[in-house]
Amino acid sequence: MTPHRRIAVIGNSLPRRCGIATFTTDLVRAIANSQPKVETCIVAMNDHGQSYEYPASVAFQIKDDTIDDYVRAASFLNAGRFDLICLQHEFGIFGGEAGSHILELLSRLSMPVVTTLHTVLAKPSAAQRAVMERLVEASSKIIVMASKGREMLRSVYGVTDDKIEVIPHGIPEFPFAEPDAAKAKLGFADRAVILTFGLLSPSKGIEVMIDAMPAILQHRPDAVYVVLGATHPNLVRDQGEAYRDSLVARVHALGIENHVVFLDQFVDQATLLEFISMCDVYVTPYLNEAQMTSGTLAYSFGLGKPVVSTPYWHALELLDDGRGVIVPFGNAAAIGKEIALLLTDAPRRQAMRERAYAVSRSMTWERTAERYIAVFENARHGDWLKVIARTGPVPIAHSPAASDMQLGHFLSMCDDTGLFQHAVHSVPDRSHGYCVDDNARALLLACALNNPGEKRLSEVLTARFAAFVQHAWNPDTKRFRNFMGFNRTWLEDCGSEDSHGRTLWALGECARKDASPSRRRWAAALFAEALPTVLTFHSPRALAFTLLGLDGYCAVVPDLRAREIRHSLADRLMSGLAAVETPDWSWFEEGLAYDNARLPQALMQTGIATQTPDYVDAGLRSLRWLMTQQTTPTGQFRPVGTLGFGELRQPPRAFDQQPVEATATIAACLTAWRADGDVEWKAIAANVFAWFLGRNDLSVALVDPETGSCRDGLHPDRANENRGGESVVSYLLGLADIRQLARVNVSVTPPAALRSVSA
Repeated sequence: MTPHRRIAVIGNSLPRRCGIATFTTDLVRAIANSQPKVETCIVAMNDHGQSYEYPASVAFQIKDDTIDDYVRAASFLNAGRFDLICLQHEFGIFGGEAGSHILELLSRLSMPVVTTLHTVLAKPSAAQRAVMERLVEASSKIIVMASKGREMLRSVYGVTDDKIEVIPHGIPEFPFAEPDAAKAKLGFADRAVILTFGLLSPSKGIEVMIDAMPAILQHRPDAVYVVLGATHPNLVRDQGEAYRDSLVARVHALGIENHVVFLDQFVDQATLLEFISMCDVYVTPYLNEAQMTSGTLAYSFGLGKPVVSTPYWHALELLDDGRGVIVPFGNAAAIGKEIALLLTDAPRRQAMRERAYAVSRSMTWERTAERYIAVFENARHGDWLKVIARTGPVPIAHSPAASDMQLGHFLSMCDDTGLFQHAVHSVPDRSHGYCVDDNARALLLACALNNPGEKRLSEVLTARFAAFVQHAWNPDTKRFRNFMGFNRTWLEDCGSEDSHGRTLWALGECARKDASPSRRRWAAALFAEALPTVLTFHSPRALAFTLLGLDGYCAVVPDLRAREIRHSLADRLMSGLAAVETPDWSWFEEGLAYDNARLPQALMQTGIATQTPDYVDAGLRSLRWLMTQQTTPTGQFRPVGTLGFGELRQPPRAFDQQPVEATATIAACLTAWRADGDVEWKAIAANVFAWFLGRNDLSVALVDPETGSCRDGLHPDRANENRGGESVVSYLLGLADIRQLARVNVSVTPPAALRSVSA
């Protein structure tokens, strides 16, 4: 059962007339309907000295230009013990340069903040960039309504992908209906109705649509263009109704006054839905591409209306793949031609209606509220630790983190099937073929290279690794195959438990971080299909790999069953630790083997995501013990050698040392740093990475910085000259982690609920 909580939403609110006011009101209503035990309220922004007759849902008001109001609002929220704040951000609704007054409020809050960005600027001014950077820093999560927003946050502002959520604009639940009844009710019977609604302003391109009407009337003399909406209040304040008057004059000049109807109204939702329901075609002729979100577009699409639109960002994404019609900006002839074609082709119009309605079912306010609640839960549980202070950079000894990542050898180890398992020296060894283990690691690398500052792998190569994983799936056994010969013949019907878990890990990260929305959906679907099998597994590493995959999957998919499985798997790791652990052996098994650090890493990441301090504590405790086993008396990293695998409660053997151990340890140390805020973990991660570069028992560098190749490990007397798939991917994954660490340059504090166990 969901516990009683308090959530406040900062933004505009009805009856103020603007799109953000409508969105904020609808979002709060949807959350309240979805979670009756969640107490919600609105902190409303008032513009330019205006005041409004707000409903009871508005608990506090802020005058946009009064800095003291922002300070008082923070005091109100802190005193009210709100669990989370959801900020609706648009530069123009807050006071100060570039809306900077809102930072005074955010800097004083004692609870997590989730921010919805209604605009993401591709070319911000210096002031806008500064505000956005501080806003991102203060937010546990950033929500945008289109994938373009995610891309711009990454490329323009350097926001890490795991901090960004894409949740489409919500839409009302409305039955799929023919327009005739609504036309008759509203006085447009026997007319072909084209509709635009929303606050009127010059950027909406209404004049272009007016200019298109004569061409439409040649094909449909019964057509009428209905323009529903009041003039934007800011425009009225500055210019009166000059813009609306100019549109009316344009209609008269064209002699089409019987075919264009202006309805100067700001209607309630019920009336609005009737108007949308009656139209045959909806049009959004906006004049520039920088429109990240359009509520009018979302509503019309969600009611199953054929949409003709100019190619602004939201429309390009929503209407892709034939779900609507895109026309050039400012091109009246093109708009007229496409609308005329739709109005004279009833089967095509109906097919487009049905497709839009079917696709939009995931956008209803009920589903939108569920996704917001899932993000709120992650934020409250410390899934994304809040940055609280900037410190000096942590030195990365011997690290080439600032240099380019060289992928030459990695690429040479790939063919049109996938990544080869082994190499003879640096030459790919075809005789050993491929395995899903290494191709899953390669898919993890592709995801890691989507982080800011990295150059993505090519689409062709990433798709190849995904295709290998897909082909490895055996629906008959509900398991992934592992080994494949060079002739593309599978050598088994199902692979090991560990390979299954590692593949799930790659799919979970792909669902969260892949650059392709389609591939993210593929990964999530295959993950969900392959997950239940893990409940029969016994390998602790398979459980840990799956938990790492669940960290990504659960961050983007509101899957209650998956969350239950996550707790079940973590509890099984905890049980294993409890059964074996003694004062001098703080581990999950009687012996040490490979990829050891992934076990504590999985527990820590799960504990952070689910706000389970016991998981975090166990992960930190076991990782600290593991580091005592992997560190020489001189402070040098010495990974657990393969010669000691399977020995019971014995000190680890020194050889053979393999790259996979170093990579796992780097990732686990950085997770520990995020969990307890101790900067020593960053120094340990840097020390571990130095193992690749020659700070090891043989003082031999394992990597060739010019090609990015990595030797397979250290023998007692020499380095292994072979440079196989697992080794190169392990090195590149470790390098990607260190490069990100060098860019972060911050200190963190763990969530309050975790501090008692991690201090």
